[in-house]
Order: sequence, then structure tokens, then C-alpha cells
Amino acid sequence: MAELSTIARPYAQAAFDVAKAESALSAWNDFLSAAATAASQDEIRQLAKNPSVTSFQLIDIFEKVVAPSTASMRNFLGAVVSANRVDAFPAIAHAFSAHKHAFEGSADAYIVSAFPLEASQAKELVSALEKKLSKKLNPTLSVDASLIGGFCVTVGDEVLDMSVRAKLARMQSALTA
Repeated sequence: MAELSTIARPYAQAAFDVAKAESALSAWNDFLSAAATAASQDEIRQLAKNPSVTSFQLIDIFEKVVAPSTASMRNFLGAVVSANRVDAFPAIAHAFSAHKHAFEGSADAYIVSAFPLEASQAKELVSALEKKLSKKLNPTLSVDASLIGGFCVTVGDEVLDMSVRAKLARMQSALTA
């Protein structure tokens, strides 16, 4: 069986093309996120695998749960469900988000700090990161006391670990080498 990301790629591209044509990237992103959340529910997954549930019934359930706001969203939902690809919705949403970020020149940034950041500190850090990466960032902040001090930032596949824990690990590695 093909990887879900391989299956999701053409669906995400089609959704992106339609969303771009409709100038509704945010609405489509919200719609696909809702569909991914719904598809991740145990009850929905069981219904999707149940041979006695028709695709029309499953589409109806999805429309009630996700509430697509346009005809193109309803058609997309119907196409994915009819093709028995409900399990691909999370991968479709992820791939769509990647297309959206590339188009907008933005990225999601996951910032983990050892201590809670004040609003001004977070704004300053995000501003410096945007300048360094030449991208508009959508930050998500969290706290992890095990970092001891500093912060760790993940943007896509790039990781900037400026934590005390990482510095101690590098020093230990250098001393034992």
C-alpha cells in the first residue's frame, strides 16, 4: 500500500489550486484541519472501515461534522471520502499547509523556552528569527523546564537549540571525546 503522504500529495495540490483560485487559503486551511481532526476520531475511522456504511452516508456524516462552507469544499470532501481515503485527511491537511506556507513565504515556528516568555520577549525573539530565516513566522510558544535555560526553535526541518541543556551536552561530548 502506498504511503499516506504519497496519496495525499495530489489531493493537497488540487485543494491548494482551488483555494488559491478562490482566494480562500485560510478558509481551506481551516476546513482541511477540521477534516483531519474528524478523520482522526476513532468513531469516524471505524465508520470509514465499516463495509455496511456507504460512502454517501460517510460523506453526510463528514458534512455535518466539518461543515464545509463552499460547494468546492463539499465536492472535495466527497471526492476524498468516495475514494476511501478518509485516513489521508491528516496528511492532506499537512501537505496543504506546506503549500500555503511556501506560497505566503511563511512557516510555523515551535518555540520552547525554559521559562515563560513575556510578550515583549516573544515578539523580539520572533522578529529576530524572521530576520534570520527571511520568512514570516507563525509562532507557537511552550515551556519546558528541562531545558534549564535558553530556548529551542523548530521551523520546518531546521532546529536552533540554544538551551543550556544542549550546551551542557556539547561540553560533555567534547570532554569525553
